[in-house]
Amino acid sequence: MRIINFGSLNIDYVYRVDQFVKPGETKHSKSYMVNSGGKGLNQSIAAARAGNEVLHAGLIGRDGGFLVEKLKMAGVDVSLMTQSEEVSGHAIIQVADSGQNSILLYGGTNQMLTEGYIERTLAEFKSGELVLLQNETNLVGEIIGKAADKGLMVALNAAPYSMALNAYPLEKLSWLIVNEVEAAGIVGDEGTDGLLEKLAKAYPETGILLTLGVNGARVYQHGKHFSINSCQVEAVDTTAAGDTFTGYFLYGVLNGLSMADTLRLATTASALCVQRPGAADSIPVMAEVSQVLENEVFGQLEVKQW
Repeated sequence: MRIINFGSLNIDYVYRVDQFVKPGETKHSKSYMVNSGGKGLNQSIAAARAGNEVLHAGLIGRDGGFLVEKLKMAGVDVSLMTQSEEVSGHAIIQVADSGQNSILLYGGTNQMLTEGYIERTLAEFKSGELVLLQNETNLVGEIIGKAADKGLMVALNAAPYSMALNAYPLEKLSWLIVNEVEAAGIVGDEGTDGLLEKLAKAYPETGILLTLGVNGARVYQHGKHFSINSCQVEAVDTTAAGDTFTGYFLYGVLNGLSMADTLRLATTASALCVQRPGAADSIPVMAEVSQVLENEVFGQLEVKQW
């Protein structure tokens, strides 16, 4: 079963610092790198490395040719992509000694999708296949509606949060993937208690994945709830942790794994990812993840269900 990702592609300018720069402060970085990035790119690569058949759709500027090559090297089909004369999206990323990151985005070609391009691309896919989206491109709401009406499954990683999310037809989603900030924004609640339950009440027919960082993840699907703790590892860089979780989670969903095994798989992949520097380059392949799971390197990873 194929995944078509209308995904963001960014050139990542990465600066390692002891602590994030504060307002009015100027400081030297410890190192500087230029990497391939964007939640869309990372999720396409994660899904492909997990073993899914992935096609990436969207526009890319002439400055972003190396991003397309990165996708191809990971086994992602880029035949549906279109080159633009405009500037590609890019991100300014601070990575602190704690492993946490702070990201400033410029949309570029990620914000230049057209309805005509979307319709032509969706025409290549049939009912039952999955459309993957992030909130880093334009026309997200339109893609959700058109894809769902065509009988395609739709998964939205609602990152980063913006007020525009509240106008999207989220009830048409097969999967809504959020962290605590995004979940709170969607339900209009500044607190963090009961977020999954509130989302489940608002969108009872939609599967919901709530990622909680070091506190693991929770899932709602068809009236059932699941939770898993994160693996206890020393994080080097968390930039692609959520994207890795998403790619491996979708592999489990699309390939008939139980929800417990799906969560164990995604949690293990994410734990391997955060122990490495970089974004796309930190995403593990399925062979690594399977070996770690088989050897119970991180323990048995209990999944609770109720």
